[in-house]
Amino acid sequence: MKIGIANDVAMAAEALRRVIAGTKLHQVLWIARTGLEAVRMCAENRPDLVLMDLNMPELDGVEATRRIMAESPCAILVVTGRPQDSVNQVFRALGAGALDVTATPILIPGHDQGAAQLLAKLRTMEKLIRHSGGMHGLQPRPANGNGERVAPGVRSLVAIGASTGGPVAVARILAGWLAPPECSIVVVQHIDENFADHFAKWLGDQLTMPVRPIEHGDALLGGTVMIAKSNDHLVLDQNHQLGYDAVPKDYAYRPSVDVFFRCVAQHWREDAVGILLTGMGRDGGEGLLAMRRAGKTTVAQDQATSAVYGMPRAAAELDAAQLVLPLDKIGPFLRNTTGGKP
Repeated sequence: MKIGIANDVAMAAEALRRVIAGTKLHQVLWIARTGLEAVRMCAENRPDLVLMDLNMPELDGVEATRRIMAESPCAILVVTGRPQDSVNQVFRALGAGALDVTATPILIPGHDQGAAQLLAKLRTMEKLIRHSGGMHGLQPRPANGNGERVAPGVRSLVAIGASTGGPVAVARILAGWLAPPECSIVVVQHIDENFADHFAKWLGDQLTMPVRPIEHGDALLGGTVMIAKSNDHLVLDQNHQLGYDAVPKDYAYRPSVDVFFRCVAQHWREDAVGILLTGMGRDGGEGLLAMRRAGKTTVAQDQATSAVYGMPRAAAELDAAQLVLPLDKIGPFLRNTTGGKP
């Protein structure tokens, strides 16, 4: 995998270069010291992946990401010191098209944990790029009559899947809405589990509804946005309990939208809406098709408003989406379909 490094701190950039050079699997194409330089280098010698710092001169990491995705799109991993201290900036970068975020490794002689964590993240990024064909060109109630238990008071489910550009897209379609108490909203966003709690907090700051990360064994909560928080896949069982499952272990997309959407199609007998938003790759398309075949309402974001038109495109190619809508139309459609207060 060919990698570009955008970091103006010489020691940090050199640390990243040494980690990458220590393996024969990857090659550093260039190191950019400013955001503008990173944009130019991507245009002249486009890598498979850019390791992007947030705090860059001339153009910060957010704007550099936005420019790269508009002019020379490639996969971008935000690699920055203590990302938990820059939550808003991190999610702006994710909204601009960055795939994921991780902390800059602290390399101490004799301790390679930081390097190992970064290399593990690079392996995940490589799987995503390969499976996507690259980015160039681009408490239960009693049993009911069927012997199943249903979530208390919940009669409708909104299942949302997203990846690249997803955090901002999710915030926009849910902003200013109070879902009815019988409606539960579950979001599966491709994001590292070490940052999922930050995502839930950040999203909660944007919305009028409560937002909470999902713990293994949770029941669906009405009027609440529930966030997948594990690198394992979010599942919904026949008793309508939420949990996590590592299988399929070799699946590049974690947590997988396909896995959760298929669970909804198989186990949820009430009303449901499946929404597939912007993202790299094809995750979610087959799951959305399963939901449509199960009689659920299915929606995909359109190409013009997607940061990366990979996942919605997969849904469109499979005829999985009953409706293909621009981002600003999905929220109103959701309110009209499920009710609740603006």
